[in-house]
Amino acid sequence: MKPQAESRSAYPYFQPITTRWMDNDVYGHVNNVVYYSYFDTVVNTYLIRQGVLDVTSGDTIGLVIETQCNYFSSLSFPETVVAGLRVARLGTSSVRYEVGLFSGDNEIAAAQGHFIHVYVDRATRRPVPLPEPLREALLPLVMTDAVAGGQGWERGNRR
Repeated sequence: MKPQAESRSAYPYFQPITTRWMDNDVYGHVNNVVYYSYFDTVVNTYLIRQGVLDVTSGDTIGLVIETQCNYFSSLSFPETVVAGLRVARLGTSSVRYEVGLFSGDNEIAAAQGHFIHVYVDRATRRPVPLPEPLREALLPLVMTDAVAGGQGWERGNRR
């Protein structure tokens, strides 16, 4: 089935991201690899603001094991991109983050995709259960049935 661009109502959290001159490629639009940078930016900024990611000395870190992006319309400098964020699956040691990228005030995503973090011990790089503060910080982003018990945010409705 062909992916369809979703609306802002599919995401419970938003963060503006300013495009940079260097984001554009020779064709005059944001290069595809930069979209993944925007994904990283919204997820990691959210986690840092929630106080659950210490990039320099935290015991637990998230490693990306899978990424994917669908492109629907172009983004380009100097517009502001608004990244919508949700959690599609909250597992024992992994999280599937889904991101929609919106051009300015547009209601329909220009691109959307996902990446999966497996959380590991910083020293051993072995998977560990999600720390409880991280799990709690992610619950407001969780879509229904993404975690045991079906508790969480429903697509189209904000918690």
